[in-house]
Amino acid sequence: MAITLGFIGLGAMGTPMTARLLAAGHPVVAYDTNEAVLAAAAAQGATGAGGAKDVADQAEIIFCSLPNPQISRDVALGPDGIMQGAKARIVVDISTTGPAMAGTIAKGLAERNIAWVDAPVSGGIKGAVNGTLAVIVSCRKETYDEVLPFLQVFGKSFYCGDKAGSAQVAKLGNNMIAAAVILLSAEALAMGVKAGLDPAVMCEIINASTGRNSATQDKFPRAVLPGTFDFGFKTSLSYKDVKMCVDEAEALGVPMVGGGMVRQFLAATQAKYGPNSDFTSMVKIIEDWAGVEIRSKT
Repeated sequence: MAITLGFIGLGAMGTPMTARLLAAGHPVVAYDTNEAVLAAAAAQGATGAGGAKDVADQAEIIFCSLPNPQISRDVALGPDGIMQGAKARIVVDISTTGPAMAGTIAKGLAERNIAWVDAPVSGGIKGAVNGTLAVIVSCRKETYDEVLPFLQVFGKSFYCGDKAGSAQVAKLGNNMIAAAVILLSAEALAMGVKAGLDPAVMCEIINASTGRNSATQDKFPRAVLPGTFDFGFKTSLSYKDVKMCVDEAEALGVPMVGGGMVRQFLAATQAKYGPNSDFTSMVKIIEDWAGVEIRSKT
């Protein structure tokens, strides 16, 4: 008999990941506070639930994709949360919660004999749709072996050990770099535009050279050069991740001067363009300062 899976949080990442589980033939019980996205998941074959506890009453392994650490804690440990359910035995959190909150939730669930799996992902909406995400995992090895077949539906898994929060550290470092290269690439491309270069050509040069990075390879061509600024990751989420990264580095005694700069730049972007703006909106500030627009001439 197939194991019934749960999925809580059908946002930009959770929706395509749920769809991939359903397409792979896994029965899924889903929940989201947004009734429209829940109805859409039900139309694809998921069983709709009335809350986190309801999911945990029906599913053995539950995936969570939630926007911030406090919501992750409430969903897992709250009075109507997963830990109150009758059937759940493993929770796989693909959210970025930070290592401290991961440890708190893991400890709380362990009191109900529910295993916690840190599994933050990287690769964006495109990766979630195509099943090409990097899934960064920390949990007990036997638990990892059990959930690995499901994680492989999403992409390639990387096991970081059995300490709760280890995967979160790796994810935070990655997300800080992802935001940093947007800022640095924007400065270089603004310089090029002001000197008369086509930024599309400059991106091609960078991508064939030692400066190539995820911003010039993907984010600029998709969301900056056409002026859409719609890559698919909110400024508020990027700011949250980078802030947690810098805070964790400070707690470990690791200087993070560059990360601190990126954190402040995201704070400025959020203040100017709003928390729901796309994090590529960082580029607009550089454009304003330089007096240019980084747009393709072709």
